[in-house]
Amino acid sequence: MGDEVTQQPKYKRVLLKVSGEVLAGGRGFGIDPQVLQRIASEIMELHMMGVEMGIVIGGGNIFRGLKDAARYAIKRVTGDYIGMLATVINALALQDAIENLGAETRVMTAIEMRDVAEPYIQRRALRHLEVGRITIFAAGTGNPFFTTDTAASLRALQIGAEVVLKGTDVDGVFDRDPDEYPNARKFDEITHVEALRLGVKVLDAAAISLCHESNIPIIVFNICVPGNLKRVILGEPVGTIVRS
Repeated sequence: MGDEVTQQPKYKRVLLKVSGEVLAGGRGFGIDPQVLQRIASEIMELHMMGVEMGIVIGGGNIFRGLKDAARYAIKRVTGDYIGMLATVINALALQDAIENLGAETRVMTAIEMRDVAEPYIQRRALRHLEVGRITIFAAGTGNPFFTTDTAASLRALQIGAEVVLKGTDVDGVFDRDPDEYPNARKFDEITHVEALRLGVKVLDAAAISLCHESNIPIIVFNICVPGNLKRVILGEPVGTIVRS
């Protein structure tokens, strides 16, 4: 009886943001099949628990937007569109992995490409979630100069998500870059305003502002650790919670 209680999800509808770099695993580029299958399995487990899940996935494992645009001497706008298309590749791969496990999914894109995905329409997205389809949002916001973090916050507002879960390769929000400073301090909890003031690199300022204005918490956690996604959904203290 007590075990059943502990398995009750804390959240009914969530927006999961998966960083593209996570899908590369140890390769640093492309999609690692084992990582893809593991993440799909964890998403499927939560789906079986009744969690309604919208997913935004990045494209950094294929093209890193502003950084790669500068590297290849590509204009910023062109680079951003290339990055949006990279998210579609990842979304289709994740869709296939989830559907192989038996769940029904939909990929919706902010840039129309009807042969491979549905165009994003808010009412249709809500309907997909209501009838139990895992819905993957690709191509960011459809506009250059906006990150997939911002797209995640925007979609969270549009679908009425209770929380934004940012699955990345770091353990949470730190007061400084933990890769450069071994003594960096991790926050268990921080406000949206404090995160903006600190200029934390793990979250985009526009994304934080959108969530702050609508009082939606963001949980930043390490999705590379197996089981962490479920622990977050169950309300366990994993990562950093950013809220008003």
